[in-house]
Amino acid sequence: MILAAGRGERMRPLTDSCPKPLLQVKGKPLLGWHLEAFAQGGFSEVVINTAWLGEQIEQHYGEAAEGLRIQYSHEGRDFGGALETAGGIARALPVLDDPFWLVAGDVYMPGFRFEHVKLARFASSGKLAHLFLVPNPEHNPKGDFGLSADGLALNEAPQRHTYSTTGLFRHELFAGLPAGNPQGLKVALAPLLRQAIGQELVSAELYTGPWTDVGTPQRLDFLNRH
Repeated sequence: MILAAGRGERMRPLTDSCPKPLLQVKGKPLLGWHLEAFAQGGFSEVVINTAWLGEQIEQHYGEAAEGLRIQYSHEGRDFGGALETAGGIARALPVLDDPFWLVAGDVYMPGFRFEHVKLARFASSGKLAHLFLVPNPEHNPKGDFGLSADGLALNEAPQRHTYSTTGLFRHELFAGLPAGNPQGLKVALAPLLRQAIGQELVSAELYTGPWTDVGTPQRLDFLNRH
């Protein structure tokens, strides 16, 4: 699943007329980098949730791209706006495999590989989520989660890393939400993760390849100039 429903307030005025996942880095929409990576990893289907200017995303990619079949979860059309991360995932859950990959449509990580072997390893782990953490960028110096020596995510730790918004997830993590989120509940992901982390049900690893949260026009400009 690719998360593409956000408004992109910090990217204005660029996002006043273009959804953030369609903004281009090196001649390719941010969303396109992920679609290409999923296809290269041997996957054949992807779900994209949309809200702000979501019709542009569907018009751009249609029902297929990079050899992938695309399904859409139209939160904007169905509920008038984005359902936040966990709410959006719960809405799309009926059409997602268990477990499934998740990545935000507004991050640039060209070297990351979505692989079946990683998915299979996670499936046999018994964990509810597996997070890919990255070294803390300037805009998030305190990080989000720690990492234990045996590969568990930690809520509290002397050194914390930033959640890359990329991970592997089981349906069970969202069991407390109504199946398919028919009422369009807005639910954040972080509280669900922190609860599961407290129960030692979330694993993690540090990813040190190129990664940028493309959250401002300045970061987008930097990527395109360098």
